[in-house]
Amino acid sequence: MSKRLEDFIHDNRDGFDELEPRAAIWDNIESRLTFAEEEAPKKREAKTFSLGFVLRVAAMIIMVMGVGFVFYLRSARTTGGVNLAAINPEYAKQQVHYASLVKEKRTELNQLAKSDPQLYKEFSGEIAKMDSTYKKLTSELKTSPNQERVLRAMIRNLQIQTEVLNQQLQVIEQYNQVKSKDESKNI
Repeated sequence: MSKRLEDFIHDNRDGFDELEPRAAIWDNIESRLTFAEEEAPKKREAKTFSLGFVLRVAAMIIMVMGVGFVFYLRSARTTGGVNLAAINPEYAKQQVHYASLVKEKRTELNQLAKSDPQLYKEFSGEIAKMDSTYKKLTSELKTSPNQERVLRAMIRNLQIQTEVLNQQLQVIEQYNQVKSKDESKNI
């Protein structure tokens, strides 16, 4: 500080000490401070997460996505990865109908096969050939530019399988009838 200012303060020190603020002033200032604190928006505390918690959440997300992906793959595998109804809804209905018929006829054939396994073996060879053709058509459906044509071929294959299975069932029934007649004559 400059020498003149220091001298002035030193000479008039008694005059500075005489003036004191009134007692209520500090209470007034304090009330204004607490009022201002109440009005001020409260800051949110930053939440912190532990590394273990973050890793557990990430592991759960990965597991859920993995399970979802497995279900997606299974559903895609059952339909061959192609939505048949999107190609042609009528053909899709026919395909489902004939596929269920083939399944029913195969179960009937399996039940009747117990009586004559040799005949069943011959019949199942023919059905296996047609089934392998159907599987080739199913895999071809995914990449074919003309999916409707492949779908019609799949339906035709199922129709032929149904007809062949019906004929095989009739042959087995006739064979069993002839066999039972021969047994009744021998008795």
